[in-house]
Amino acid sequence: MPSLTQLLASHGRLLLFDAASQRVQVGLLQPDAPAVWHGTAQEACTGLFAGADIALKTAGLGLSDFDAFVFCEGPGSMLGTRTIAMALRTWLVLKPRPVYAYQSLAIAGQFAWNRNPGKSFSVIADARRDTWHVQSVGTNGRMSPLQRVPAAGLPPGELLTPERFRTWAQPPRPIATTSYDLAGILPTLAEVNFFHAVDAPDAYQHEAPEYKKWSAQIHRAPPAH
Repeated sequence: MPSLTQLLASHGRLLLFDAASQRVQVGLLQPDAPAVWHGTAQEACTGLFAGADIALKTAGLGLSDFDAFVFCEGPGSMLGTRTIAMALRTWLVLKPRPVYAYQSLAIAGQFAWNRNPGKSFSVIADARRDTWHVQSVGTNGRMSPLQRVPAAGLPPGELLTPERFRTWAQPPRPIATTSYDLAGILPTLAEVNFFHAVDAPDAYQHEAPEYKKWSAQIHRAPPAH
């Protein structure tokens, strides 16, 4: 798993997309120039493309000028993340390039721990159906594997959630917010190995979805008695 510094050294210009929160964030990252960021509160289906257009024009670059894509695979907004995945798959048809993914709660958790080293806490995000995504961080900064647990199974101790993440249910106890401003977060985590290569961009899921199989059997009304 490479770090952001390693990605920039290997690929040069990176185009980053994140729609895990209610604020779509687009970043143009280069090894020899300041990063260009654009954020918008528009829905991902419009904000993603409008944000990319504004950021690219600000930097005087086009979509073909980038050597790799980076995106947040979640947890967070499933619609936003899948919109990004759809866009990336389309752009890769036009010009194949490497794609790297990272996870939102790991980024937010590491940043929160760096600001308060020695503390333990859990970063959570609503997973719907009264369940929560959980990324626990120990006093040494080490993270446990990402989990999805029922509300009653949330770990003890302090709970944080990234700012502007949607919630559909009340957590069983109070939670505080932590920053999810990537323009401020990523430069402080440039040497941490958060990224992994993906062949087919998609939203992160804890397990593969299950679908009911269609039956070709003709369904008839029950016989009359």
